[in-house]
Amino acid sequence: MKKLTLSVEPEVIDLAKNLAKARGTSVSGMFSQLIRAMWDRRSRRSEAIGPITRRLTGIARAPRGKTDRQLVEDALLQKCAS
Repeated sequence: MKKLTLSVEPEVIDLAKNLAKARGTSVSGMFSQLIRAMWDRRSRRSEAIGPITRRLTGIARAPRGKTDRQLVEDALLQKCAS
């Protein structure tokens, strides 16, 4: 296994150590799991999205301060009111 040195604020180091301890793993193990999960999610997302959708990603912006759920609820309420 290779060694990797990261520069992180001391409070983040403390958080990482506490989180790793609570999960019964090491900071290195937790970091490896995080990177693998992010890579897997990225791989699945690029396969699931078609080329047209991928090109259009980022064109439209959602209103700030609203969650995805709130946007869906608003759209459904507008549809019901019509």
